[in-house]
Formats: sequence, structure tokens, C-alpha cells
Amino acid sequence: QVQLVESGGGLVQPGGSLRLSCAASGNFFVINTMAWYRQAPGKERDLVTTITRGGSINYADSVKGRFTISRDNAKNTVYLQMNSLKPEDTAVYYCNAKALVLGMERDYWGQGTQVTVSS
Repeated sequence: QVQLVESGGGLVQPGGSLRLSCAASGNFFVINTMAWYRQAPGKERDLVTTITRGGSINYADSVKGRFTISRDNAKNTVYLQMNSLKPEDTAVYYCNAKALVLGMERDYWGQGTQVTVSS
């Protein structure tokens, strides 16, 4: 099993910044792609950004230029630096990891962390 523990959410004013972290632990061979998703009230869970083990990155258009994903493979941790936050960024943010476990790649999710952007 793989456990993902997120931290760093909270309340911030528009234009502010937050940094989310997600640490993976458990019995796995390697963590491949890691990602952040978000889900606003009454809406579906949407992909925000992904990063491969080798460092290839993709962003949703809505966050390009404002959010930065990074990872530390030695710590099995992924980060999301969020700048110039807008009220529409308000959501529960979920960490996702594709881990190689017993020869198969499996999906794992964190518990979610609330980000609220409001004045």
C-alpha cells in the first residue's frame, strides 16, 4: 500500500500564495507520475498539473504562469507552489501518485487539503 499525506492548504487573500506538499510512504518500488487535482463544490475533480519522475511537466491552462509543480524523488514528495491566487482557485486539492507496486502501476490518492481564496 501507498499512503499520500498532503499539507499546506488554508485561507489566503486574492493575489496571495500557498505551497502544498504531498509525501508518499509505504511499500512500493518507485513512484512514477505525480499530480495535483482539485475539486470545487458541486464540480468534478479536475487535473491541475502533472510531473513525471524525469521532470516532464504539464499544467492546466487555468493555472499556467501562476502555479509551479516540483518533486523531490529522494523524499518521494511533490510540491505545488501557487501564486497570484484567485477566488476561482478555491477547492479541495488532491495529490495523486502512480506507484509501481508488486510489478503493477497503481493509482493512489491523498485525503485532500482545502484551499480557500477569499478576502
